[in-house]
Amino acid sequence: MELLDWKNLPFGYVKTDYNIRSVYKDGMWGKPEISSSEYIDIHMAATGLHYGQEAFEGLKAYMGKDGKIRLFRWQENAKRMMSSAEGIKMAVVPEEMFRDAIFKVIGMNRKFVPPYGSGASLYIRPLLFGSGAEVGVKPSHEYTFLVFVTPVGPYFKEGIKPVNMLICRDYDRAAPLGTGVFKVGGNYAASMRAVIAARNGGYASTIFLDAKEKRYIDECGPANFFGIKDNTYITPKSESILNSITNMSLIEIAQDMGMKTERRQVPVEELATFVETGACGTAAVISPIAKIVDPDKNMIYKYCKDGQPGKDSMKLYNKLVAIQCGDESDTHGWITIVE
Repeated sequence: MELLDWKNLPFGYVKTDYNIRSVYKDGMWGKPEISSSEYIDIHMAATGLHYGQEAFEGLKAYMGKDGKIRLFRWQENAKRMMSSAEGIKMAVVPEEMFRDAIFKVIGMNRKFVPPYGSGASLYIRPLLFGSGAEVGVKPSHEYTFLVFVTPVGPYFKEGIKPVNMLICRDYDRAAPLGTGVFKVGGNYAASMRAVIAARNGGYASTIFLDAKEKRYIDECGPANFFGIKDNTYITPKSESILNSITNMSLIEIAQDMGMKTERRQVPVEELATFVETGACGTAAVISPIAKIVDPDKNMIYKYCKDGQPGKDSMKLYNKLVAIQCGDESDTHGWITIVE
């Protein structure tokens, strides 16, 4: 009997057997502890609750046709968590400690890694937060690092379908020189008003513009934006967007496929010139965009006119997913086998 109905697994939380935790006290990280509890004992004055000292990561493990579990570019997640910790003055989780924790928790929950061909994967969530009690606004003296996993189904249940997006000028996700470049919870909280307003209007998500001038594309909801034209993959360069590991990888794959790539400011007006547009991130890999609506300018930018994802977007998607699952050779050294 199968543990779970792998092919009908939602993209959501499913309880697994174990997670791993470590506490930073007196200037050093303590020995990691294995727990079967889904809950955390936390002081009511913890800085993670009051002052937003919290950062997280998201990555996936994939079962290959050969029965081996593959992790995709975990080192980049470790580096990004270090950057986030430094950005909001938390204790840094060393790369080796990050690696040991995620490999350990995957190994302990091996039976929850979905089988090859199911379209599902094991989602890994490292979490770091200020757990020490402080009433004044200052960094905590204590931090907790925790990693849990959960099997998730594909983001698009019935195959990839293009989505509609709404340009938002009423809200900002993050300011230049703020925390937008770090993967901290506050950025996601700041985006929710705009994202919920867009969803209530029938859109998948919102496209944020730069907070300073409202002239350039910034984030695409909780993901990075890209546009394709003239055999060129173009993605925004900004002081307030998260450096997506998926986007970083798609840039290299696009180059492998003979495309040009540009990371630069993307003015709103340029949306009219793209043949394909999309959002990219760990959850969906690529979400092709069918239509972008700009209500303030009374403009509608249409893509995927036949209702199907663009050819280049699908080539990029298929190539990246094939590498992650071990169906294509890993020429970049992105994959690590979990023994």
